[in-house]
Amino acid sequence: MLYLAESKKIVMVGIPGVGKTTLLSKIVEHIKDHQKSIQVISFGTLMFEVAKENGIKDRDELRRLSIPRQQELQKIAAEKIASQTEEVVIIDTHAFISSPEGYYPGLPEHVLKIIKPSNFISVSAKPEEIYSRRMTDETRNRDKNTIENVKKELDVQSGMISACAVITGSPVKHVLNREGKVDEAADKIIQSLGL
Repeated sequence: MLYLAESKKIVMVGIPGVGKTTLLSKIVEHIKDHQKSIQVISFGTLMFEVAKENGIKDRDELRRLSIPRQQELQKIAAEKIASQTEEVVIIDTHAFISSPEGYYPGLPEHVLKIIKPSNFISVSAKPEEIYSRRMTDETRNRDKNTIENVKKELDVQSGMISACAVITGSPVKHVLNREGKVDEAADKIIQSLGL
């Protein structure tokens, strides 16, 4: 009897400005070069697509939904991710969502139980580099920020993703994406995943 290998579900997190998008493109390129099927899914985008099917028109409206309604949408999005059959599925998301109440987990326990990630990758960079990248990114309209705030965000990300690893029993790899060293960071991730 033949058994199909279960796809490897990898959760990759990084605060804005760590260079996650560039890093992801390098990893995808490598995996495709090794003839493996891959799917990259933005959890936030998928959740918004599910919300649009239910009458939500923009992301701001999505954020204002009640917590139970947001959890319902998270569950549907997580189920769609869990059903993916590519050999490698990378879930691009954030470890936390900042709100006036505090930090909400980007990957609450109910989502983790559905997705069943095999690995977590936490991407960071030097706070000064993140700050500089944010200040020069004209494609986004970001809130005013300071290097101290960036350091705090990195600390929160580290704590949140470590909690995810404890909940699931899956390993977490912390990778520093230094300026001009994206290939080095990509290689470290690929090696840790055994791809």
